[in-house]
Amino acid sequence: MADKQQAGPAAEQNSGQRAEQKTERKAERKVARLTKRINGFATAHGGAEGQIAYLGQRGARIVLVGEDGNWGDLVAHSYAIAEKAAERAGITLHEDFDGEFAAKVRTGPYEWTRMAGSQIGGPANG
Repeated sequence: MADKQQAGPAAEQNSGQRAEQKTERKAERKVARLTKRINGFATAHGGAEGQIAYLGQRGARIVLVGEDGNWGDLVAHSYAIAEKAAERAGITLHEDFDGEFAAKVRTGPYEWTRMAGSQIGGPANG
């Protein structure tokens, strides 16, 4: 009876190619989901700009600032995925979160309370 499975280097190469293609398809789906969320934020806030920060093994953080001053963030599995999603969404990316870009952020009482929590007896002092 003939064995229909390939053996040797050719089988390993085909298996490796299939695994690589599966990884690429998975990354593409992640890019598409992030792009959709970035576009949703931009639509809700009159446009958006962003900055990507490397988070180590956890991936990358995309900070979005809307034209109305509202902000939000997303986490991507890798810096490359974050860059591709931002590029596809067509938003302007900044190298740093400072200067005019940071000045666009509008914060409210919630953010100020959260940021000052450790200084005014919040969880860090509790």
